[in-house]
Amino acid sequence: MAENRSALPALATALLVCVPVPARTPDDVVGGGGATVADAASVLLVACAAVPALRALRTRTRPLDAVAAAVLAAPAVALALATVASRDPAASLAGFARLLQVFVLVPAAVVLTLRSRRHLRLLAAALVAVALLQGAVGVHQFLTGTGASYQGEDIRAVGTFGPLDVMGMSTAVSCGIVIALAAGLAPPPGTSRRRRAAALAAAAVLVVPLALSFSRGAWISTAAACTAVLFLAGVRTALRTLAALAAAAVVLVGGAGVGGELVAERASSITQVAEAPDQSVTDRYAMWAAALAMWREDPVTGVGPKGFPDHRDTHASLALSAASDTAGAGHDFHRQPLLSPHNMYLLLLAEQGTVGALAFTGCWAALLVLGVRRLRAARGTGPGAGRRRDRGADCGLAAVGLLVLTCVDFLYADIGGPSTVLTALVLGLAARWALPPAAAGEPTTSRRREVCRR
Repeated sequence: MAENRSALPALATALLVCVPVPARTPDDVVGGGGATVADAASVLLVACAAVPALRALRTRTRPLDAVAAAVLAAPAVALALATVASRDPAASLAGFARLLQVFVLVPAAVVLTLRSRRHLRLLAAALVAVALLQGAVGVHQFLTGTGASYQGEDIRAVGTFGPLDVMGMSTAVSCGIVIALAAGLAPPPGTSRRRRAAALAAAAVLVVPLALSFSRGAWISTAAACTAVLFLAGVRTALRTLAALAAAAVVLVGGAGVGGELVAERASSITQVAEAPDQSVTDRYAMWAAALAMWREDPVTGVGPKGFPDHRDTHASLALSAASDTAGAGHDFHRQPLLSPHNMYLLLLAEQGTVGALAFTGCWAALLVLGVRRLRAARGTGPGAGRRRDRGADCGLAAVGLLVLTCVDFLYADIGGPSTVLTALVLGLAARWALPPAAAGEPTTSRRREVCRR
């Protein structure tokens, strides 16, 4: 237990996401309130990571090599620049703190506190546990009619996140599917067939609450991430698994009727957004256009963090309804203001300009490239390969898959709500795989380059 002590803050942060959030109103959302228990745990996680970092400064050692430090620090520098250059720097401070927490501090803390592959697997297992719990709550909501309102019925699975955060459960479940699939396809040496089958079964079971979330963006991002994981695990494995998943989908949706008509209708609407978009799609297009208009006015540093809501109405078209209806899951009817473009890349462009967008996306691209490179090395042959040395291929598959999931999901969503902490942990897990700390007893980036050249 003592060897796992450093990982406990990260595990607690993940598990505390399941704590139900007190009922909020749109006024709370507008005011930026709604800090959760998981947010408080993330602060503790950062504090725990700061201790060894300060110790390293005193001893003049480097817990991260130059590449890792540059990748993690780039978003912070761009974010600070956008805040200083904001049209209202004081108002942008809250956005600066939130974005710094999610995209810099928590991921860096995960990198520093997870000191071994065992720690990575513990965090991955915690995320799967969160997904299973949220998924079970979501399925119960659908079956009992106690979920969020969807087409006049309280059947939308939202887990413990409530109707104001309808993407929360789908985010947790998507992460669980990707991690469980990776664990089933590339289990650590010595893993029994029963545990491997359990991992694949967990991934299959989680497809049901994902479907009942009625979240088109989550479906697309999960499909993209799972496809990436499958092909990284092997082409033959990918083809066999895709065939099995297709058969399972037919049985679950077509044969068993698990929300069959509603899911089919929602899925078909993905191809109809350009021809006959509903109001939610129209609102999204209008907000995307508003974000681009803000960027064109301030192309270098944007309007500043948290600046989108204040500048939305002056840049949006009359087609924007400005709010969406929310109800169900124990909450009264509310009109929830639309305070972001629901596209992380456009939000970065609007609020932080070209500098911020390039810094953030460059960071994620670097993590993806380095993660895939390390995964290929982990799955390669070499001395001791016959004994199936533990190279952490399961960790690598999960990390790369989660990063693909997040980057694709950002095309349809941005941060907000209790599930934001999950996003921070996912980025931290991906960064920990791609940029292992020098103190972890594993090769640093520069050392890995030497090994690759040899």
